[in-house]
Amino acid sequence: MEVNVESPGGLRRQMRVRVPADRVAKAVDDRLKRYASRAKLPGFRPGKAPRKVIEQQFGDSARMDAISDIVQQTYPEALSQAGVNPAGQPKIDITAEKAGEPLEYVAHFEVYPEVQLQALDRLAIDRPVVEVTDADVDRLVENLRKARRSYDAVERAAAAGDRVTVDFLGKVDGEAFAGGEGKDVQFEIGASQFLPDLENGVVGHSAGETFSVDVNFPEDYRAENLRGKTAQFEVSLKTVEAATLPAIDAEFLKAHNVDEAAGEAGLRDKCRAALEKERDKGVQNRLKAQALDQLLETNPIDVPDALVQQEIPRLRQEAAARMNMPAADAEKLEQMMPGNLFEPSARRRVSLGLLVGEVIKAKQIKLDPERLDKALDGIAADYEQPEQVKAYYRSRQDLMQGLSAMVMEEQVVDALLAGVQPREQPMTLDELLNPKAAAAQS
Repeated sequence: MEVNVESPGGLRRQMRVRVPADRVAKAVDDRLKRYASRAKLPGFRPGKAPRKVIEQQFGDSARMDAISDIVQQTYPEALSQAGVNPAGQPKIDITAEKAGEPLEYVAHFEVYPEVQLQALDRLAIDRPVVEVTDADVDRLVENLRKARRSYDAVERAAAAGDRVTVDFLGKVDGEAFAGGEGKDVQFEIGASQFLPDLENGVVGHSAGETFSVDVNFPEDYRAENLRGKTAQFEVSLKTVEAATLPAIDAEFLKAHNVDEAAGEAGLRDKCRAALEKERDKGVQNRLKAQALDQLLETNPIDVPDALVQQEIPRLRQEAAARMNMPAADAEKLEQMMPGNLFEPSARRRVSLGLLVGEVIKAKQIKLDPERLDKALDGIAADYEQPEQVKAYYRSRQDLMQGLSAMVMEEQVVDALLAGVQPREQPMTLDELLNPKAAAAQS
């Protein structure tokens, strides 16, 4: 078998394969024998039809099947002979296949890039230094109380924090628009459930009032026909309810798995421990993000488009899950979320995967079983029956593979940070856990 590999450019390869005529003839003969053994032809018992009749009846089909068999058999042989490692499935073009002559075909594919890791010992890392303060604990306790708040109707004007029920009808230039009408719509003022102008426009009005509110749509509003426009909303305020936070009593403590004897101090201790756990996770995520970002920046590589295209459906499914979208087939999801939306993220993920693989080889990193067990313990600790959770994980190969990949990535980050002296970066807990919100406020 003759094999010749050409490089049209970049990671693309063309592998020309020439299969000897005798191998093709044998494959065709084998196919004809299979047809003959099960063919049911008028005037002949099964398997007893003459060879000439079989060739006349099934010759073309046998040759097509034989060519398919030969390509499937010889493609991996040719790759091994040429010493190339394809990324993704090939596109096969048959270029010659006359009876009695060699079979020739061209396989078009991409190969994995050759990666030469650079600058692994020159990472510039900032380590967040974050203290969990009493104010942080106060906010968490307050949020726990808000989660169990009750509402009671009040005879006063609406204010921030109140829950209101409204009917509304919006118009632009005197014309109603799709999505601009609502009946018995309930929202909390200041919770950013609606456009700020609409929420703020309710403040100062009492139940039973009908009034008009001007609402300015932002330039990046999701509905293109409303971007940058000003709408007039007629609002009927039906109810105003004030929130009442629950006392931190025995019932409240029990709901949060805190012993009544520990009281509010026990609740605060539990809240502090939870915040410190989130803090530690946030610090690790910051270190990981910096290490991987700099790994990418200092090691730019070409990535096979085939791998990028394979990654896009996974990112699309993840996006659908995050948005709690109802189950839909792949075609519908693709229509709703075209592939070009995910291509940059897919390209980054593939690049990181290839680079991380090279780090694993260069540093000879192997999965740490003890670290894997510790990670599983951490997941199970958040549930009432941790042993059942761990048993469930261990019974699911896909879950354990995902957890193993996460632990392996952490080990890679540790290897990248080994010997690096991070610069301390003081910040608040909110700046650590909500960097976008903190940046918007600064």
